[in-house]
Amino acid sequence: MSSALAVDVDARTGYCATTRSFVSLRPPPPLPLPPADVPLTFPAYALSLLPSPLPAHPALLDAATGEAVSYPAFLSQARALAAALRSRALAPLGGGDVAFVLAPPRIDVPVLYFALLAVGAVVSPANPALTSGEVSRLVALSGASVAFAVSSTAAKLPAGLPVVLLDSPRFRSLLHSDEDPAPLDTGTVRQSDTATIQYSSGTTGRVKAVALPHRSFITQAAGFHARRAESRKVNERTLMGAPMFHSMGFFFALNGLAQGQTTVVMTGAATRAGLRGVLEAAQRWEVTEIMAAPPVVLGMTKDRCRMTSLARVICGGAPLPGSVAEQFRRQFPHVDLCMGYGSTEAGGISLMIDRDECSRVGSTGRISHNVEAKIVDIVTGEPLPVGRKGELCVRGPSIMTGYVGDDEANAAAFDSEGWLKTGDLCYIDQDGYLFVVDRLKELIKYKAYQVAPAELELVLHSLPEIVDAAVMPYPHEEAGEIPMALVVRQPGSKVTEAQVMEHVAKQVAPYKKVRKVVFVDSIPKSPAGKILRRQLSDHMQPCHVSRL
Repeated sequence: MSSALAVDVDARTGYCATTRSFVSLRPPPPLPLPPADVPLTFPAYALSLLPSPLPAHPALLDAATGEAVSYPAFLSQARALAAALRSRALAPLGGGDVAFVLAPPRIDVPVLYFALLAVGAVVSPANPALTSGEVSRLVALSGASVAFAVSSTAAKLPAGLPVVLLDSPRFRSLLHSDEDPAPLDTGTVRQSDTATIQYSSGTTGRVKAVALPHRSFITQAAGFHARRAESRKVNERTLMGAPMFHSMGFFFALNGLAQGQTTVVMTGAATRAGLRGVLEAAQRWEVTEIMAAPPVVLGMTKDRCRMTSLARVICGGAPLPGSVAEQFRRQFPHVDLCMGYGSTEAGGISLMIDRDECSRVGSTGRISHNVEAKIVDIVTGEPLPVGRKGELCVRGPSIMTGYVGDDEANAAAFDSEGWLKTGDLCYIDQDGYLFVVDRLKELIKYKAYQVAPAELELVLHSLPEIVDAAVMPYPHEEAGEIPMALVVRQPGSKVTEAQVMEHVAKQVAPYKKVRKVVFVDSIPKSPAGKILRRQLSDHMQPCHVSRL
């Protein structure tokens, strides 16, 4: 925003009367963003934030085995891998080519991310729990030319796609090469170049491929660097509770390295232990910060664990009930519960950053650095002032470039001035805090994962016993929401709830499974045939929910 307009910005709310939008109230960062036209990769920018000499504590720590990777070792491995990628000795991969990553949490995955980004390749991580059919669709969407996987996931990849196994001796040998590697950044990659393609269902419909540039991650890391410049401890240990293929986990895996922290990665047995594994790892490794989805926060309130070193929990991915937040604060009075809000398409939008902000229960904090926000009337599209509810639209350098190969979705996602429509009903209060009231979009948030009703409805319609079906969110204390199917059976059909759920489970990833089925006489629809989803709530009577 220009200085001429700055006088119109309310210092308490961030509202600018001239532009009828909200700007960040965060103080200017000590290090300004690099000029947008300067060639720069995210890894190169991350390295510029690290102190000299490099931190003495580990860069990465395996929560299950205790294996540690020092900062010098991490950089050596990333450079060696980048050199192998540039020479094409590892994979047929050039600048701009898409590398599909299908791997469980491993401490070499951040090394792979850094190396791929450094050479200008596009990283496209996906959930290793997806089915072969789902993986094939994502590979086609992204246009991947090579895949990085492990022995247990490689079989899910389409035939003919070159695959590099992370658990192979050849890959491990490259990480520990004795050759003198070249620098990570050759200065040929632009900040506007695509860094990653991640997957989202957008506001409606089936999964879409989201293209995010290097500058998106540079911007977000710069914001965290500014916030922690004064409060950074000698050795912060962050437990990576979010999976690294998820937009939140992907960024924080990279950001922890940029901030000089130790990132504790949940791997192997620690991951399989679920919530108990997270809590045990947090205690064993004396972490100071946890990146967590709401189910982890809820689990912490139910488990009488002691977290003497824990100072901060950053929670995002789905709404957290106010009652859970209040209970957490009573049980862990020394821990800041920092609620955040963002999306795959927009990156981080808002976050709580100190004790005072964390006391604002129900809020998702204040607008982040380099983010401009606008609340618009959902009927007229007119910008709204402080305290008024409407659809949140955002703009800034952290926003996606767009959905890959989907002009129709891009036209629906952006307005004529480049504002990204979030599909969320929000308001900003008199102190500049953002509140997310409801979702205009139809996504179901199951344990921070996005589940598209339309995708599950297609699967349900493939069962001959079903005439019609609709999928809706059903509130659940542990998961936040679960997919519930309303099903109209064929006349005379005896298909059961268990059979319907089994049919869906065979075709989708575990987090997408239908976990509740209600048989109905009809699905409410508009004259044009669109499901009237707000009327589906009439079927919200309590009944059995399948095991999560």
